[in-house]
Amino acid sequence: MTQKANLLISACLLGQPVRYDGQSKPMRDVDWTKIHDRFELIPACPECLGGLPTPRPAAEIIGGSGNDVLTQQASVQTGDGQDVSLAFITGAWQTLRLAQQGDCKLALLKANSPSCGNRQIYDGSFGKTLRDGQGVTASLLSQHGIRVWNEEEVDALLRQDGDD
Repeated sequence: MTQKANLLISACLLGQPVRYDGQSKPMRDVDWTKIHDRFELIPACPECLGGLPTPRPAAEIIGGSGNDVLTQQASVQTGDGQDVSLAFITGAWQTLRLAQQGDCKLALLKANSPSCGNRQIYDGSFGKTLRDGQGVTASLLSQHGIRVWNEEEVDALLRQDGDD
């Protein structure tokens, strides 16, 4: 039996109640089974790793995307204007460290999150409007050669061999 590749995965997708609202967003059972059969799972919540409590106020990226937050050209703020950028940046680096320690080449992260969104993030208006862009952690992982997928892309992820 061959050893399974490690997969960094958002803890909320595994049913852990770590989201801003104290809830989880578990994957569909069929997707969980496929992922679990193929990979050793390394769960992480970048926002918790960055020191934010659960529950916590919702936050969105203001003035850019995740890479812009990493270069201090944009910020992550709560609806009442509290800047939580440092926690998001710290959590991104902690998550990268976990991924590197686990030799993860792939990550499955929560879509649309200001940390984990890999294709789209909320636009900063707190009006539930999405725009193209990556969250802070997804951006940092991508910059370090880790391919990032979301829970709607499980089949595409499973087609990867983990050695790309």
